[in-house]
Amino acid sequence: MTRFVDADLTRDGFLGGRLNLWQPRAGYRAAIDPVLLAAFTPAAPGDRVLDLGCGAGTAALCLAARVPGLDLHGLELQPAYADLARRNACENSLTLAVCGGDLRRPPEALRARPFDTVLANPPFHASAAATASGDPGRDLAHREAEADLGDWIAAGLRRLRPGGVFVLVHLPARLPAILAALDGRAGGIEILPIAPREDLPASRVLVRARKGGRTPLILRAPLTLHRGCAHDVDGDSYTERAAAILRAGSGLLIDTR
Repeated sequence: MTRFVDADLTRDGFLGGRLNLWQPRAGYRAAIDPVLLAAFTPAAPGDRVLDLGCGAGTAALCLAARVPGLDLHGLELQPAYADLARRNACENSLTLAVCGGDLRRPPEALRARPFDTVLANPPFHASAAATASGDPGRDLAHREAEADLGDWIAAGLRRLRPGGVFVLVHLPARLPAILAALDGRAGGIEILPIAPREDLPASRVLVRARKGGRTPLILRAPLTLHRGCAHDVDGDSYTERAAAILRAGSGLLIDTR
């Protein structure tokens, strides 16, 4: 499939309604992971940034809403999602150049240019570790196929200029594999655990690393998403810090070494 029809889509608000993005009803649907990823991504006007596996463009466009004037690119394997990313950028008056292709064999247009920053939201589950989804688009987004986590990290680092920054969001259980893939290639690593509530284990980690960096690893204090020990109010219960990121589009520990 090269394009979704409108009847199969919903238009959903992000960043408190600053962005309105088309998403498939039955395919991969972005939640807060790409929003957090964008918030943890350092960028300044004029920077060249690549969203590796951009899907419908959520992370890239959340970043563009916070940082104007980026030279922003996306790479997406699935043509229908690449088409959505282009549409979402256009309808939100943002600029995102989306290439179709495999991250292991990117098109020449991307290979020819180094990037200041690469961000990625890779599939969370190894191919054999999760049940296949009935929807192919959702399955490719959630479960590793031919490209595994090491391939994602290697592809991101290859696209960076020396000293460029690679950022990803993933599961805490995959942190050993992430660190192994970065070892010897990137340093200045920062890890930010994301906990659903106070005193609960982290459900996500945000990881940031500098290509060729040598400074020691930093483990940040967790970001807690929700107030209280349980969901006992109508509506969301985001902490003040989480609401600033998810609703107002604030950056998250942006200063890098």
